[in-house]
Amino acid sequence: MKKLDWFILKKFLSTFFFAIVLFAIIAIVIDFSEKTDNFVKSKLGFMGIVTGYYYGFIPHIIALLFPLFVFIAVIFFTSKMANNTEIVPILASGISYFRWLRPYIVGGLFLSTILWFANQYVIPKANQIRSAFEARYVDNDNSYNRLVMNTNTAIYFKIDSFTYAGIHSYDTLSKRGNTFFMQKVVNNQVTQNTRSESIQWDTANKKWILENVIYRSMNPLGEVVTYKPKELAAFDFKPIDLSRDKYTKDKLTSPQLAHFIQLEESRGSEGINDLKVELYRRDATSVTVFLLTLIGAIIAGRKVRGGSGAHLAIGFITAAAFIITDRFSTIFSTKGNLPPMIAAWIPNTIFVFVVIYLYRKAPK
Repeated sequence: MKKLDWFILKKFLSTFFFAIVLFAIIAIVIDFSEKTDNFVKSKLGFMGIVTGYYYGFIPHIIALLFPLFVFIAVIFFTSKMANNTEIVPILASGISYFRWLRPYIVGGLFLSTILWFANQYVIPKANQIRSAFEARYVDNDNSYNRLVMNTNTAIYFKIDSFTYAGIHSYDTLSKRGNTFFMQKVVNNQVTQNTRSESIQWDTANKKWILENVIYRSMNPLGEVVTYKPKELAAFDFKPIDLSRDKYTKDKLTSPQLAHFIQLEESRGSEGINDLKVELYRRDATSVTVFLLTLIGAIIAGRKVRGGSGAHLAIGFITAAAFIITDRFSTIFSTKGNLPPMIAAWIPNTIFVFVVIYLYRKAPK
């Protein structure tokens, strides 16, 4: 890394972090104005709102627009360099065009790594904080959601190759359900049947508490019935395996999400493509940051009439095309038969060719 590399890299990172911090402040102000009634209803106080909501909201909103702000930052400061005739002397001095792109490559890889790690582990933890607040204080106030939401909260799932279970009226927040049943089927015949009036997760013992439990064991000689008023059971499923709310895919870390997808596939559940697209997109988005860095540098590195305004206009058109491609591929996967991995990587695949085309056409 030479002085020129550090000069460009410092401009790149300082512009990006300034833009993302400024936007985060604006987003907080707008969000606070929209949720004032919810904050008053929660009675959490200032620090309670900060720790109980904004500790999750700020990482979420930053990660959501991270690639876009990398793109804007690259276009903004590179366009300034081009308008000040700083790039032409660099290339005229004998430095190759690819050599000029080196600090952009380093900066893009650095930011891509940060976003990749955050998407895998940090953002899901933040979404747990944000979603817990919204599920308790925001979603319940939405009269439209109350009108159209599905009131059937029963869950049916497969524990292993022979055991099936179900819970009626399960609440993911309190981790409690009513009317639990479990059946073991061997050779198409029910050999064991377990029923209880309620099931509750015991956070201290990491086991399930069953109340008013009836055990039925079927054998060739007859049926054996056993009753227990309370039972502490260690089943092969945990509350995280029973998550069925709209925040599930957002608040699971990547290892947890992969395990959850595997579990849902063994149960034969529907709507798994949505979960898979989310899992694959966490990797694809980090590559998106790198590609947008190169596209922004190549577009803004050319001095054109109109200055930064023309570069920003081209940049926003490119970003809009990327978002549209991403949305279409996601819909075709979740609502159609497009494989989730292909859906997550289609935008990046297309924009790899865009990078190659722009690089070949760039004046060197």
